[in-house]
Amino acid sequence: MRRLGLRARVTAGFAVGAALLAASMALISYDLTRRSLLDERERTAVRAAYFDAAVVRTGLDTERPDVAEVLRSLDTGSARRPLLHLDGSWYARTAETAATGVPEALHERVRAGRPAVQRVRLAGQPTLLVGVPLSERATYYELTSLRELEETFQVLALALTAVAIMVAGSGAAFGWYATRHSLRPLTAVADAAEKIAAGDFTTRLAPATDPDLTRLSTSFNDMVDQLARRIERDRRFAADVSHELRSPLQTLSAAASVLTRRRDHHDERTATAAGLVADEIDRFQQLVNDLIELARADQPAQREHVDVAALAREVCRTRTLPEDLVRVEPDTPADWRVDRRRTEQLLVNLLDNADRYGGGPVAVRLSVDAGTGVIEVDDAGAGVPEEDRDGIFDRFVRGRAAHARAGTDGTGLGLAIVAQHAAAHGGRATVGDRPGGGARFRVELPGSVG
Repeated sequence: MRRLGLRARVTAGFAVGAALLAASMALISYDLTRRSLLDERERTAVRAAYFDAAVVRTGLDTERPDVAEVLRSLDTGSARRPLLHLDGSWYARTAETAATGVPEALHERVRAGRPAVQRVRLAGQPTLLVGVPLSERATYYELTSLRELEETFQVLALALTAVAIMVAGSGAAFGWYATRHSLRPLTAVADAAEKIAAGDFTTRLAPATDPDLTRLSTSFNDMVDQLARRIERDRRFAADVSHELRSPLQTLSAAASVLTRRRDHHDERTATAAGLVADEIDRFQQLVNDLIELARADQPAQREHVDVAALAREVCRTRTLPEDLVRVEPDTPADWRVDRRRTEQLLVNLLDNADRYGGGPVAVRLSVDAGTGVIEVDDAGAGVPEEDRDGIFDRFVRGRAAHARAGTDGTGLGLAIVAQHAAAHGGRATVGDRPGGGARFRVELPGSVG
């Protein structure tokens, strides 16, 4: 039960409760009905047996009674069968017969002058046996068939079982209906949380959705407001710091370039130090540019019609890569509705990542999956381990290939920018194995095609 969801558990609870209640009511109804019908049939059979016993007693008071004729004169119908014990012999309607089915204890009780009633089974059929003492010489028995009553009980049991099953099903349906409406506010909270997790910080809950959940809705909205303000404050801080760093970095870059050009006029140690300073300044500039790009990545995507295939070929040209890396799958339109700047940036970052850490890009594939534009970049590297695939798109996270190359100038933000640009389109970025070896980075852009 713990593995089931709340709706499933409540529905199962309603079903089990309804089943137990229906089963209890069915058992009680069956028992009461059975007792009532059996008692009524027993009273009727006893009255009929006493009446027939009086007729038999009258018939036996003659000098030479014809026992078979006396028994045939009884109006017992087909449901009752008379049986007489006279002077040690048993008699039925036709002739003298052996006693079959009369328990010895019952027979002794009746012979002692006490009437008795007992339910027995004769030839596999339920039978009510009524014994009436007539005299010291004779005892009268009447066997009443209960087959019809037993069939009635079977039909009643089937009907009550069917009703119990229907009640249990109705209870499950009612539980599902009740939980569906009761959990609707929680579903709204879950939907809002998913939108916020996807980057839509304008999502809010309607406080008037449910009076009992007003406090939850208000607290949730306040939490989102505070979160949005904090994220915006952090974004502005990163953007402001990055912009403020640009001017001194440009000055340092200019000074470093002068030192680099005059390297031949310095001794070896000074020239080496100047080269290291220039490299670190370039890396610092790249880091600042990536931070500015991340600060802008939280803004909504500005979609427009873009020839993504042509854009991908242009990016390959600017990275001195062959244009035939771009492969457009069949039935893939060239015109996509995407943010051109973001799409270009994610292509650049994925190609740079493949060049630095993946042994170089081997293909850039464009395809469509149910209206979602898909961009895939394959590399010739060793691939991304399974345990690193979820965290590789986080900020300032480098994969094992980056750590293995200590001289890399990466900032750890390239793939994070790719993920941000994909999220701005309502999509996501993932990585998997490329058939034949290497990694395959996949970016999905929903709503871009069709």
